Amino acid sequence: MLVLGIETSCDETAAAVVADGERVLSNVVASQVLTHEKYGGVVPEIASREHLKKISLVVDEALTQAGATLSQIDALAVTEGPGLIGSLLVGVVYGKGLAFSLCKPLVGVNHLEGHIHAVLLENKRAREANPVIREAELPAVSLVVSGGHTSLFLVRTHQEGGRLRFQYQPLGRTRDDAAGEAFDKVAKLLALGYPGGPIIDRLARFGNASALDFGRIKMRGNPLDFSFSGIKTAVLYRVRGTALATEAESRRAWRKTVTTRVTADDARSQCSAATLDLVASFQNAVVTDLVERTLSAAETTGVSTILVTGGVACNSLLRARFAETANARAMTAFFPSPDLSTDNAAMIASAGYYKLAAGERAGLPLTAHATFPLGQ
Repeated sequence: MLVLGIETSCDETAAAVVADGERVLSNVVASQVLTHEKYGGVVPEIASREHLKKISLVVDEALTQAGATLSQIDALAVTEGPGLIGSLLVGVVYGKGLAFSLCKPLVGVNHLEGHIHAVLLENKRAREANPVIREAELPAVSLVVSGGHTSLFLVRTHQEGGRLRFQYQPLGRTRDDAAGEAFDKVAKLLALGYPGGPIIDRLARFGNASALDFGRIKMRGNPLDFSFSGIKTAVLYRVRGTALATEAESRRAWRKTVTTRVTADDARSQCSAATLDLVASFQNAVVTDLVERTLSAAETTGVSTILVTGGVACNSLLRARFAETANARAMTAFFPSPDLSTDNAAMIASAGYYKLAAGERAGLPLTAHATFPLGQ
């Protein structure tokens, strides 16, 4: 079964063709990073307009790279939420129009479910190339961590009417900022650039992660919930009224004089040792919290498989810390490759395949949802 996936939940216009939920024949992403960079974050209205400009071109390119025509596509899968409502509507309306004009089956996919399937898709792709690689067995605890989401799920499968179905049980979520959002806001405060996550990841390697102690976040109620607004505010208080603030303003003024795109190395040349120590300590605190709560969730549920996915899954310290601590606790952490970690349509097509195989179909009532909980 060839499934055409469409993803437009935020600022990436993406389309992909995936065979039988496992083989990625194409995975095309048109990024809007340069468009939103000047604003230090995604502007929803601009994002939806950019999707309108690019979606037809991206779908055509995905088909071309896959060596397929629309008539050869067996079904379509489109992200229906959560995300920016204007952006989501572009993909949903385009996908519905394409599916119904071609008389092809259509299914809506939760964006978070897509991210979870990105890990499984990556694992299958890796095992096909090297059968020695361990299989990502379910049940598993999955951490979905990105600019818009930080959530923990228990992922299981079961047979229903002879068909495989996936189940997602929410275990924890962020009560305020997502981890990726905190990275972006701290980077904006320090005038380091956008998106903040990759830049902080690179700069943190040159700082002392133990220089500042941000402590551990204690949660009332569900101990598996996250909160990152406090640590973001703690960074603000450490900067406000100090030499770090003056340095940040100088960096902000410097950036306005640069005519080319500022790289992490460029930003590093404008950072003092104190700034590098601050970002390294901030990143260490966020990563420690993500890892410890995820491992706690795995121990609580009695599983040994951990799936880490979403844009922040590209963070080098997060990957290294999970590899180190999970192994020490007889657990295995699985990650997608960078191209499947950030928003993409291959993960939507893969998740959609299993929904289609289980008999799910979407009709004319399919629409976009800015908030769209996964699981019960």
